[in-house]
Amino acid sequence: MQKPSIPKGTRDFTPVEMVRRNYIFDTVKIIFQKYGFQPIETPAMENLSTLLGKYGEEGDKLLFRILNSGDFLSDISEQEFSEKNLNRLSLKMCEKGLRYDLTVPFARFVVQHQSEISFPFRRYQIQPVWRADRPQKGRYREFYQCDVDVVGSNSLLNEAELLQIIAEVFNALNIRVLVKLNNRKILSGIAELIGQSDKITDITVAIDKLEKIGIEKVNEELLSKGLSEENIEALQPVIQLSGSNNEKLNQLEILFSCSETGRDGVAEMRAILDYAELLKIPVPIELDLTLARGLNYYTGAIIEVKAADVQIGSICGGGRYDNLTGVFGLPDVSGVGISFGADRIYDVLAQLDAFPAATAQTTKVLFINFGATEEKHVLQLLAKIRESGIHAEIYPEAAKMKKQMAYANSKSVAYVAMAGENEMTENRISLKNMTTGEQTTVTPEEMIKILS
Repeated sequence: MQKPSIPKGTRDFTPVEMVRRNYIFDTVKIIFQKYGFQPIETPAMENLSTLLGKYGEEGDKLLFRILNSGDFLSDISEQEFSEKNLNRLSLKMCEKGLRYDLTVPFARFVVQHQSEISFPFRRYQIQPVWRADRPQKGRYREFYQCDVDVVGSNSLLNEAELLQIIAEVFNALNIRVLVKLNNRKILSGIAELIGQSDKITDITVAIDKLEKIGIEKVNEELLSKGLSEENIEALQPVIQLSGSNNEKLNQLEILFSCSETGRDGVAEMRAILDYAELLKIPVPIELDLTLARGLNYYTGAIIEVKAADVQIGSICGGGRYDNLTGVFGLPDVSGVGISFGADRIYDVLAQLDAFPAATAQTTKVLFINFGATEEKHVLQLLAKIRESGIHAEIYPEAAKMKKQMAYANSKSVAYVAMAGENEMTENRISLKNMTTGEQTTVTPEEMIKILS
């Protein structure tokens, strides 16, 4: 009989893995709440009309579409079927799709609930998203995002606070990171500079791949998108600017003498970096002119975070989007946000062996079961211990001691407690530390103190 399996790009999580994942979620959640962000949730599926056209052509291809209920072919004529126009057929057969990220559903949420929320609205959201991508190391078809956004404020102080949150989260998780910054207005200024403003999307999508495919392949892609060799030549020194953040901005300021948009981008970057300096944000921040993140909705700052000690894609990213709610009928509402990739963060912590030892434990103490009389005595003790907030259990059967101890080891239980005939008479408990092997006899009160 063939074993059951799960779709490629998805994963099951064991209890130990879930405890570790919850450690990441809890760490992130506590820090989000500390900065005044409130939780929301949105459905796993959205109307395709909500999702399509928000992620660019490449993003649209990665949307998981859901077939309509019942006879999903009923509205399709034989002629349409024979034409095999997949896009048109798909739109008729599928009205809904799984969400690709949390930002577009959030924009829809803001517009739909605008009369119920106060602006600026600070929200966080921790939920799974789905992308029909090719599964590979660090890239999954189902994965969790931990998003934090502010909408209804143009202030660049929001960008600075997001940088603070990034620093605080990765410091709490003990991961060294590099933060990369850019600005969509700078990218627009670059496109203006070479006289190709109408090709801003093609340019940003291509140069965003620089780190993955190298300069030659990027130039080939730009050529295929209709840029001339002169355009591509003019682009080279700009996207490969070197020096400190300030030196890069000074050079851009000179280059953008005829681009107001470009100059605005430089001014915004200076303001954000000044805030970062004032707040003494303790992570390296680098201006990277190739950073575009390939998403059409960014209009200002673009943020990406890389792990310093592990080769993996970005583990956090985001930016400012001024026009996203406009497509849902609410213009002039600016937003800025970042998304922490929980699955990649998990992989980084696993590779660095940086999970705290406590995350390996699901139970702090296991009571050995010696039989019916001892079981009744222990159940009363268990109630007191659990009331103290300690994770505790009793082995459900009076099995051989070796089997019960093996069970404790398999769950990485920190302590094993034994209350046999002698211990019951003296109202004491034998407590064994499973790490050191040390065994002591204690009162129930002393045991609670040790375990706490």
